[in-house]
Amino acid sequence: MNDIDITIRLIFLAHVAATLYMTGLIWFVQIVHYPLLAATGRAEFSAYEKRHMSLTTWVVMPPMLVEIATAVLLFWFRPADVASWQVWSGVILLAIIWLSTAFLQVPCHEKLANGFNAEVQQRLVATNWIRTIAWTLRGLLVLGMMWNTWAVT
Repeated sequence: MNDIDITIRLIFLAHVAATLYMTGLIWFVQIVHYPLLAATGRAEFSAYEKRHMSLTTWVVMPPMLVEIATAVLLFWFRPADVASWQVWSGVILLAIIWLSTAFLQVPCHEKLANGFNAEVQQRLVATNWIRTIAWTLRGLLVLGMMWNTWAVT
Protein backbone atom coordinates (compact mmCIF):
# COMPACT_ATOMS: atom_id res chain seq x y z
CA MET A 1 0.00 0.00 0.00
CA ASN A 2 1.46 3.37 -1.00
CA ASP A 3 1.26 6.71 0.83
CA ILE A 4 -1.74 7.96 -1.17
CA ASP A 5 -3.71 4.79 -0.37
CA ILE A 6 -2.96 5.24 3.33
CA THR A 7 -4.02 8.90 3.13
CA ILE A 8 -7.28 7.96 1.42
CA ARG A 9 -8.03 5.31 4.04
CA LEU A 10 -7.27 7.66 6.95
CA ILE A 11 -9.44 10.44 5.53
CA PHE A 12 -12.24 7.99 4.83
CA LEU A 13 -12.03 6.36 8.28
CA ALA A 14 -12.05 9.77 9.99
CA HIS A 15 -15.08 10.69 7.90
CA VAL A 16 -16.96 7.51 8.79
CA ALA A 17 -16.09 7.86 12.49
CA ALA A 18 -17.17 11.51 12.71
CA THR A 19 -20.41 10.88 10.83
CA LEU A 20 -21.39 7.84 12.90
CA TYR A 21 -20.50 9.66 16.12
CA MET A 22 -22.73 12.60 15.14
CA THR A 23 -25.53 10.28 14.00
CA GLY A 24 -25.64 8.61 17.39
CA LEU A 25 -25.33 11.90 19.24
CA ILE A 26 -28.15 13.59 17.32
CA TRP A 27 -30.53 10.73 18.15
CA PHE A 28 -29.68 11.11 21.85
CA VAL A 29 -30.26 14.86 21.60
CA GLN A 30 -33.54 14.43 19.71
CA ILE A 31 -35.09 11.71 21.87
CA VAL A 32 -33.65 12.48 25.32
CA HIS A 33 -31.88 15.79 25.70
CA TYR A 34 -34.04 18.39 23.95
CA PRO A 35 -37.36 17.02 25.26
CA LEU A 36 -35.97 17.04 28.82
CA LEU A 37 -35.30 20.77 28.59
CA ALA A 38 -38.99 21.22 29.41
CA ALA A 39 -38.44 19.46 32.75
CA THR A 40 -35.59 21.72 33.86
CA GLY A 41 -36.46 24.01 36.76
CA ARG A 42 -37.55 27.42 35.55
CA ALA A 43 -35.45 29.32 38.09
CA GLU A 44 -32.27 27.55 36.98
CA PHE A 45 -33.11 27.30 33.29
CA SER A 46 -31.22 30.29 31.92
CA ALA A 47 -27.99 29.33 33.69
CA TYR A 48 -28.50 25.70 32.67
CA GLU A 49 -29.03 26.63 29.01
CA LYS A 50 -25.98 28.91 28.91
CA ARG A 51 -23.82 26.16 30.43
CA HIS A 52 -25.36 23.63 28.05
CA MET A 53 -24.45 25.78 25.05
CA SER A 54 -20.88 26.21 26.28
CA LEU A 55 -20.26 22.55 27.06
CA THR A 56 -22.04 21.21 23.98
CA THR A 57 -19.68 23.14 21.73
CA TRP A 58 -16.79 21.03 23.05
CA VAL A 59 -18.68 17.80 22.32
CA VAL A 60 -20.02 18.60 18.85
CA MET A 61 -17.67 21.08 17.19
CA PRO A 62 -14.55 18.87 16.81
CA PRO A 63 -16.40 15.95 15.14
CA MET A 64 -18.48 18.34 13.03
CA LEU A 65 -15.32 20.03 11.78
CA VAL A 66 -13.65 16.67 11.10
CA GLU A 67 -16.78 15.53 9.27
CA ILE A 68 -17.02 18.56 7.00
CA ALA A 69 -13.27 18.72 6.35
CA THR A 70 -13.08 15.05 5.41
CA ALA A 71 -16.25 15.33 3.31
CA VAL A 72 -14.56 18.01 1.22
CA LEU A 73 -11.28 16.08 1.09
CA LEU A 74 -13.17 13.07 -0.31
CA PHE A 75 -13.58 15.01 -3.56
CA TRP A 76 -9.81 14.62 -4.06
CA PHE A 77 -9.04 11.56 -1.92
CA ARG A 78 -11.96 9.26 -2.65
CA PRO A 79 -11.69 5.50 -2.30
CA ALA A 80 -11.95 3.85 -5.72
CA ASP A 81 -15.25 2.12 -4.91
CA VAL A 82 -16.98 5.26 -3.63
CA ALA A 83 -19.05 6.98 -6.31
CA SER A 84 -18.87 10.74 -6.78
CA TRP A 85 -22.66 10.96 -6.29
CA GLN A 86 -22.15 9.57 -2.78
CA VAL A 87 -19.64 12.30 -1.95
CA TRP A 88 -21.93 14.98 -3.40
CA SER A 89 -24.95 13.59 -1.53
CA GLY A 90 -22.99 13.65 1.72
CA VAL A 91 -21.93 17.25 1.21
CA ILE A 92 -25.49 18.32 0.39
CA LEU A 93 -26.73 16.64 3.59
CA LEU A 94 -23.99 18.41 5.55
CA ALA A 95 -25.08 21.74 4.06
CA ILE A 96 -28.62 21.03 5.26
CA ILE A 97 -27.31 20.17 8.74
CA TRP A 98 -25.09 23.24 9.04
CA LEU A 99 -27.78 25.59 7.68
CA SER A 100 -30.38 24.11 10.02
CA THR A 101 -27.99 24.48 12.94
CA ALA A 102 -27.16 28.10 12.12
CA PHE A 103 -30.64 29.33 11.23
CA LEU A 104 -32.98 27.16 13.31
CA GLN A 105 -31.36 25.49 16.33
CA VAL A 106 -28.83 28.17 17.36
CA PRO A 107 -31.48 30.94 17.38
CA CYS A 108 -33.71 28.73 19.56
CA HIS A 109 -30.86 28.15 22.00
CA GLU A 110 -30.07 31.87 22.09
CA LYS A 111 -33.70 32.64 22.98
CA LEU A 112 -33.79 29.87 25.58
CA ALA A 113 -30.64 31.30 27.19
CA ASN A 114 -32.82 34.23 28.28
CA GLY A 115 -35.24 31.91 30.06
CA PHE A 116 -37.49 28.96 29.37
CA ASN A 117 -40.11 29.42 26.68
CA ALA A 118 -42.26 26.37 25.92
CA GLU A 119 -42.96 27.48 22.35
CA VAL A 120 -39.25 27.93 21.58
CA GLN A 121 -38.35 24.61 23.24
CA GLN A 122 -41.00 22.83 21.16
CA ARG A 123 -39.72 24.57 18.02
CA LEU A 124 -36.21 23.38 18.90
CA VAL A 125 -37.40 19.77 19.19
CA ALA A 126 -39.49 19.99 16.01
CA THR A 127 -36.84 21.64 13.83
CA ASN A 128 -34.09 19.35 15.12
CA TRP A 129 -35.75 16.52 13.17
CA ILE A 130 -34.16 18.11 10.09
CA ARG A 131 -30.69 17.39 11.49
CA THR A 132 -31.72 14.03 12.90
CA ILE A 133 -32.99 12.83 9.53
CA ALA A 134 -30.07 14.34 7.61
CA TRP A 135 -27.47 12.75 9.91
CA THR A 136 -29.30 9.43 9.79
CA LEU A 137 -29.17 9.54 6.00
CA ARG A 138 -25.48 10.47 6.21
CA GLY A 139 -24.86 7.55 8.55
CA LEU A 140 -26.52 5.16 6.11
CA LEU A 141 -24.61 6.77 3.24
CA VAL A 142 -21.19 6.33 4.86
CA LEU A 143 -22.03 2.76 5.82
CA GLY A 144 -22.90 2.12 2.19
CA MET A 145 -19.66 3.75 1.10
CA MET A 146 -17.77 1.58 3.57
CA TRP A 147 -19.56 -1.53 2.32
CA ASN A 148 -18.61 -0.67 -1.28
CA THR A 149 -15.01 -0.08 -0.25
CA TRP A 150 -14.36 -3.10 1.93
CA ALA A 151 -16.98 -5.67 0.97
CA VAL A 152 -15.65 -9.12 0.25
CA THR A 153 -16.48 -10.07 -3.33
